[in-house]
Amino acid sequence: MAFRFVHTADIHLDSPLRSLSLRNPSLAELIGDSTRQALVAIVDLCMAEQVDALIIAGDLYDGDQTSMKTARFLASQMQRLAEAGIAVYTIRGNHDALSRITQELILPPAVKVYSDRAEAVEVEKGGLGIAIHGLSFARPQAPESLLPKYRAPLPDRINIGIMHTSLAGAAGHDVYAPCSLADLQASGFDYWALGHIHQRSQFTGRSAVVMPGMPQGRDINEAGPKSVSLVTVHDDRRITIEERFTSLAEFARIAVDLSATTTWFDAVEAIEHAVVEARGSAASDHLVARLSLSGTTPLSWRLRRDRDLLLAEAEQRAEGLGRAWIEKIDIATEAPGEATGQPSADPLIELGVLMRDDVSRRHALRDEIRQMVKDLRGELPPESRGLTGGDEAEFEAYVDRLLVEGSNDVLARLKSDGTGAGE
Repeated sequence: MAFRFVHTADIHLDSPLRSLSLRNPSLAELIGDSTRQALVAIVDLCMAEQVDALIIAGDLYDGDQTSMKTARFLASQMQRLAEAGIAVYTIRGNHDALSRITQELILPPAVKVYSDRAEAVEVEKGGLGIAIHGLSFARPQAPESLLPKYRAPLPDRINIGIMHTSLAGAAGHDVYAPCSLADLQASGFDYWALGHIHQRSQFTGRSAVVMPGMPQGRDINEAGPKSVSLVTVHDDRRITIEERFTSLAEFARIAVDLSATTTWFDAVEAIEHAVVEARGSAASDHLVARLSLSGTTPLSWRLRRDRDLLLAEAEQRAEGLGRAWIEKIDIATEAPGEATGQPSADPLIELGVLMRDDVSRRHALRDEIRQMVKDLRGELPPESRGLTGGDEAEFEAYVDRLLVEGSNDVLARLKSDGTGAGE
């Protein structure tokens, strides 16, 4: 008889909103509740598939949470699983180690929370022996590999390891309990249930090594549909893995080329068409889109000048489609004559060239802007500081974009209409 389980990680329950662009109250409410709804979807999946267990590979919480409302919600979902006879095996990741709820919450006996001492729990299912190994973070930091601390695989058992690790490292993720894929596959375990990296990945070999990603994205940097793994251990020890989508809403970047547009109506129609296509291909109930407008169009100046009006019209069109939302509009269009690099008869285009050249030469101005951004970033809550980039190179690129966008916005204010004509 097969042993079946759902593998998830990085739920980050009640994670605070990370994007300052979520100014729409209804959208903020949707995203603010989405991590809870993802957990409900996971529990629903477990019950619908009548699995034997749910494995959570760390970061169930989102740091130093103090809300007992979160605790009560989690306990209610774990009780649903317990009443259905579904066991839960979970470890504490780096965010869980910060959480006060971790120490206070009382969960049903069917929930096994591994300590910071490696342990293996043995399970029997119709003559199939399973050993589920786990090890929790004792502290928020884990600079060394945890793999040597795990017990050796038990003989004549299907050995499943639960680990929170950054593997060899991933962009946007700090290093936690690093280890190599080769070491995991040489460990003698049959399945490694990993967590920490928010992008799904799956590796085959001597061991199946799966990073399920997070079940619900929280901002545009966690774009795309999110999922969990439904795993079946067959009687002959074969392991099959299915991806099952769980996200209530998915973020998406939508590119819109406005090169063929000459009127405001044309531009709004092109945006709506792009959103319709993206909405049709979305795997989640809701689509949250960031529009990236590009192309050479005589509307370029007006699009920048009337950005708020454009956003309002795009939001209205998305609302008419249903379950589609516009999170932000990025404008990288150019007016005719801007892209040629040749001297232009339009004095404002020439002024723009002079402004950008002046900014590039005036290092003192750039340094001043850089310091202003750093000061502002220091005032932001920790979850929002990544908006300026994850490292120094990304930060410098962010400052460059601010300077370019600023000069373009100033020029747009000097235009009287969308045709490129001056005052």
